[in-house]
Amino acid sequence: MAFKPPSSTGNELTENHEINVTPFIDVMLVLLIIFMVAAPLATVSVPVDLPASTAKAQSPAEEPLYLSVQADLSLTLGEQQQLRLAELPAALAIAAPDTEQRIFLRADQGISYGDLTEVINTLGSAGYLKVALVGLERNP
Repeated sequence: MAFKPPSSTGNELTENHEINVTPFIDVMLVLLIIFMVAAPLATVSVPVDLPASTAKAQSPAEEPLYLSVQADLSLTLGEQQQLRLAELPAALAIAAPDTEQRIFLRADQGISYGDLTEVINTLGSAGYLKVALVGLERNP
C-alpha cells in the first residue's frame, strides 16, 4: 500500500490505489533475456542425412559404390577389391574420382565403434564426405 505525502491542507495521509508495475516489468525483462539466450541453444544445428520411413525405395542415378568392413577389419571396395586401410584413398581415387559421390559403408555389427570411426575418418581425409551407413530393415 502506498501513501501520498501529506497535503498542505491536512495532516492525514491518504491511500494511493495504483499498482506498482516496476517489479513486474523487471521480472518480464529477466524472463525475456533468459528466453533469448535459451532459444538458440534449443535448436539442433547438426546436419544429419536421415531417410524418411514412408519413402519408397528409389534406384540410384548411378551405380552405388560400396565399401564393406568385415569382422576381421579387412576392407572390400565394390564387390571384389580387397585392400588395407592405408590403401583406401588411392583405391577410391581410381574407383570414384568424383569426391561428391556417396560412399555406402557396410560394416559387420561386431566391429568396434573406434574402428568404424577410423574408416570414416580415412574417407573424410581422402575428400569423400558423403558417407551413408547401410543396415538391414527391421519389421516392426
